[in-house]
Amino acid sequence: MSTILVVDDEKSMRITLSELLREEGYSVDIAESGERALRMLQEGPYDLVVTDLKMEEIDGIDLLKAAKSLSSDIEVILVTAHGTIGTAVEAMKHGATDFLSKPFDPDELLVRVERALERSRLVHEAEQLRREARERAGGDSLLGSSGGLKKVLDLIDRVASTDSTVLIEGESGTGKELVARAIHARSGRASRPFIPVNCGAFPESLLESELFGHVKGAFTGAASNRKGLFEEADRGTIFLDEAADTTPATQVKLLRVLQEHEIRRLGSNQPVRIDVRVLAATNRNLKTLVNEGKFRDDLFYRLSVFPIYIPPLRERREDIVVLAKHFLALRAQEMHKPVNSIEPEAARLLEAYAWPGNVRELENAIERAVILATGVTLRHVDLPPEVQGASPDFVAAAGTRGRTLEEMERDYILATFDRFGGDRGKTADYLKIGRNTLWRKLKRFGR
Repeated sequence: MSTILVVDDEKSMRITLSELLREEGYSVDIAESGERALRMLQEGPYDLVVTDLKMEEIDGIDLLKAAKSLSSDIEVILVTAHGTIGTAVEAMKHGATDFLSKPFDPDELLVRVERALERSRLVHEAEQLRREARERAGGDSLLGSSGGLKKVLDLIDRVASTDSTVLIEGESGTGKELVARAIHARSGRASRPFIPVNCGAFPESLLESELFGHVKGAFTGAASNRKGLFEEADRGTIFLDEAADTTPATQVKLLRVLQEHEIRRLGSNQPVRIDVRVLAATNRNLKTLVNEGKFRDDLFYRLSVFPIYIPPLRERREDIVVLAKHFLALRAQEMHKPVNSIEPEAARLLEAYAWPGNVRELENAIERAVILATGVTLRHVDLPPEVQGASPDFVAAAGTRGRTLEEMERDYILATFDRFGGDRGKTADYLKIGRNTLWRKLKRFGR
C-alpha cells in the first residue's frame, strides 16, 4: 500500500485531502506544519508528499528541498491557492513531481497522485532490478562456459565503463535485455535508473508520448504535462528493445536524441537537455532493413557504435544443462519442491533439442518440468513433448539446419500459437512478448 503524507496548515484542507485519499485505499498521515512534516519524514519513509505551498516557518518549497535531501526518490506534489508560473518553475527545478492550484477538481488531484505514485513505483522497481542485476553478475542467460558466451561477457566488460551506444543483436529469447542490464550494472550509471522500453509493444503515437513525454493539450486526453521515459532515465540508461519496429517518424526523433542529447515533448517546441546512455536491441538484421529502405541508415550507424551479438542457444550447447540446473534450482525453491537434479536422459534431450525460443524457451520448459516432477530428480518424461521428441513435426520445423532467422522465428511462433489453440493471449504470455507485437508478427506470417 502506498503511503502519503498530507501537509497543510489549514485544518479543513488537511481533512478534505486525507479523506479523499483514504477513500482510494491509500495509507495517509497528516501534518499541520512544515516543521511537523519534516520530523515525520525523518522518522519513516513515504512514497508521496502532498503539501501546501504557503506555510509559516517552513513553506512548501523548503519542505520539498528537505524531503529530496532525505530521499531523492520521494515524490512531491505542491498544492496552493497562490500558484504562479514562476512558482511552478521553481518547484519543478527543485524536483517537484507536480503542481496543482486551488480550488482543484478532486478527480484531477487523484489522477495526479496516481501518476506520481506510478513514477515512484517505476523508480523503486528500477532500483530493485539494478540490485538484482548486480547480484546475479550478468543475468540468468549469461551463465555458461561456451566460447560464444565468453566473447559476449568480454565485450560487456570492455564497453560497460564507457558511455558508448551499444546495439545488442540476437534471436528472440537469447537474453538481450539481460546483456543490457549487465552493461548498466557494471557502468558508472549503475546507481541511476535503468528503463527498458519494448518499442514493438506500442502503437506509433503512444510510443512517442512514452519516450518523449507530452505537454497539456498535445492530444485528446493530455490533461497535464508529462515526462517521457528519456527524461525519467536522465543520468541513467534507457534500453530500446525491438528497435527495428520503430516508425520513420520515431526514428527521426531518436536520431535527434543521439545527436543533440535533447528531446522535445509532444506538443512543445522547447528542447529538454538529457544525459542518457542508449542501449538498443533487435532480433532482426538492421543492416538488411537499411538496404531495404525500412530503417534509417544514419540512425543505424548511431546505434551500432559497439555491436554485441548473442549466439543462439543451439550454438552453445555446453551452456544448456548449466542453465537448466540454474532454472531448476530457482523454480524448485519458488514452488517448495524437493527436485534438485536432472536425470542423464533428460539432460541428453535438453542438449539435443534445437531451442528455437532460446533461453526463454528453456526457462519455460524447466518451469513446466518442475511442476510435473514427482521426486527429487527431474526426468525426461517431465519435459515438454517437443523436447522429448513426441512432436517430431515441431522439432523438425524448429531445428532444421540452414533456415534463416526469420523462418526460425516464424516456425516457433506459429507452432506455439497452434499449441495454444490460436489463443493470442496465452501465446504472447508464453513467448513473453507484447500482444501488439504478436499481432503484428502473426499478420506478417499470414495468420
